Amino acid sequence: MNLKFAGIRRKTEFSPNHVVNDLLIINRTADVLRELGAKVTMYDEGVISAEDIKEKLIFSMVQGPIGTTTLAKIEERGAFAINSAKSVMNCYRINMVNLLPAAGVPFPKSVIVSTDSEVNGNEAGLGSSKLWIKRGDVHAVHKEDVTLACSDEEERTLLKEFYQRGIMQAILQEHVEGDTVKFYAVRDSNLFHWYYLDGVNHTKFDEQRLHRIAIDSAEALGLFVFGGDAIIGLNGSITIIDINDWPSFAPIREEASRHIAQLIYRKAKEHYHE
Repeated sequence: MNLKFAGIRRKTEFSPNHVVNDLLIINRTADVLRELGAKVTMYDEGVISAEDIKEKLIFSMVQGPIGTTTLAKIEERGAFAINSAKSVMNCYRINMVNLLPAAGVPFPKSVIVSTDSEVNGNEAGLGSSKLWIKRGDVHAVHKEDVTLACSDEEERTLLKEFYQRGIMQAILQEHVEGDTVKFYAVRDSNLFHWYYLDGVNHTKFDEQRLHRIAIDSAEALGLFVFGGDAIIGLNGSITIIDINDWPSFAPIREEASRHIAQLIYRKAKEHYHE
């Protein structure tokens, strides 16, 4: 079967500190698809329109609201995409904080607030003045987009800065003590890689359970190519704090690109036989 794919690179604005790594992983995935016999044409999120892409099979790293809306329009015409526009939008925090707990994924208590509000953690029912303030839409673009606030004053200042930047909603999220673990995965494959991002205690935990929770998270959001962050508590507990649609896979790029391309190729063939 001569499959023809469109690959959509992520706009650099949505690759803070990972511009090169994001470019390398999607380009390498395209190379592997070509090795599998597919034809691949590459596009860029920042300049595409729904009319530009004629291919019916798409692998995409789009993440911004405009690019995601464009991808959704292409899918509405019958195109098949990994990751889909809906799954990317599910990763926006105002959606994620509802979808993951509803799926039974261990997730910090979180509250969506307007950035022009004066609500604090106690008033929001979080029970602590130490909490995370996160922009409610896309993943972090600036370092201030995910910030730990240790007082009501810091919280109000951060919300005000979001509002001044045109970010209308934010997430107040309880702080979970423990080590941060970062992971990468591809659904329907045996690829799962994790490492300590800032481990101090290196508490033993059930790695297989982390893998299961990661897959549960991806299924709840509709993702196939994904990564995320989890907190390992001092008692070995696992709490997911973030899921990312198609991260850079930088530590395992070569291995990941093969798994990603094989998944995309296999799902594309299944799509044609539905």
